[in-house]
Amino acid sequence: MTLIVQKYGGTSVAGASRIKRVARRIIKTREAGHQVVVVVSAMGDTTDDLVKMAYQINEFPDKRELDVLLSTGEVVASTLLAMALHGMGFPAISLNGAQAGIRTDSAYSRARITGIDPARILKELEKGSIVIVAGFQGITEDLDITTLGRGGSDTTAVALAAILKAKTCERYTDVNGIYTADPRLLPEARKLTEISYEEMLEMVTYGFKAIHPRAVELGEVFSVPILVASSFNDKPGTLIHKEVSMEIRNKVRGIAHDLDVAKITVVRVPDRPGIAAQIFLPLAEAGISVDTIVQNASIDNTTDLTFTVAKSQLAGAMTVVEPIAASIGAQKCVSDSDLGKVSIIGSGMQNAPGYAARMFDTLSKENINILLITTSEIRITCIIEEARVKDAVKALHRAFELEKAE
Repeated sequence: MTLIVQKYGGTSVAGASRIKRVARRIIKTREAGHQVVVVVSAMGDTTDDLVKMAYQINEFPDKRELDVLLSTGEVVASTLLAMALHGMGFPAISLNGAQAGIRTDSAYSRARITGIDPARILKELEKGSIVIVAGFQGITEDLDITTLGRGGSDTTAVALAAILKAKTCERYTDVNGIYTADPRLLPEARKLTEISYEEMLEMVTYGFKAIHPRAVELGEVFSVPILVASSFNDKPGTLIHKEVSMEIRNKVRGIAHDLDVAKITVVRVPDRPGIAAQIFLPLAEAGISVDTIVQNASIDNTTDLTFTVAKSQLAGAMTVVEPIAASIGAQKCVSDSDLGKVSIIGSGMQNAPGYAARMFDTLSKENINILLITTSEIRITCIIEEARVKDAVKALHRAFELEKAE
């Protein structure tokens, strides 16, 4: 009997009727001859509501207590799902992160899984039970509850699939799969039948919200196939795995976009060793993640240093950088938060000419100015004005003929 891990997002379990629908899907998998381990997120907006309440009570809530609070959302969802399965005549048991053997470090609100002891899960599977695990959480060596951060339930599901040697990890949500662009932005976007880990990781890192990047990384490391599909219908989803057809690889696979972009430029920075470290080490210590970094060529022993951060971190980043800029003798710091980024992604770009030229030409014809450019072997990203992102996605999708069937 093969084992399948299924993960259901918050919208899939938002209310009694949806929980019952999920239970029927699980039963269908069980009746097909599979053992089933299920990971659930909190119902609907439960986590956001709990965060809001915590900050209403205390402007600076203790991180440990906040993690204990937020972990309850997944516990509620998992127990209700187990009850639904009981009501339909199937044995099921809910387990919180600790009971499921998920061990983490002690970085509250952003913990990392350090190991999983699957003994309890395996014991329950041997009994014939469907095991429901509360996602997004684990426990430290000191038995303190931690949460894994946004998207942590995805990580939980793939980690469990890896340790349990599952046939596949099925991630059910409110979308039908992975598309060539965000279908909410571009209705003509086409659903992909399959995509490589490498391409998927680039897409979710640069704007796609279909699955958390850490889950894709784990899937690639442990060779866990991940199916992304809808919990609201039976349409086939998109399989994320290692190998895809050669014909599919030889093209751009998707257009990703992100509106959460702000830019900081440190003007006329002295060009000498150690300056970049003086700027970026304090940012890292402040928990501010930096994305694109561009340094101009030195003129008169000074240069302009530009980098991007999330808009929510712009104020904090400026607070850190402005005094540093003054101390090192830079002229000033300037920022811009009305930005977005658009990326073309596909393994076909690797060692093949012409993709950058076509991208830049397409944006030029739309009169879209490129402010910054960053690349990887299979991705080209342009930072542009936020107001032109939608136009850029449409133009690039058309230019690379992504609406055509593979």
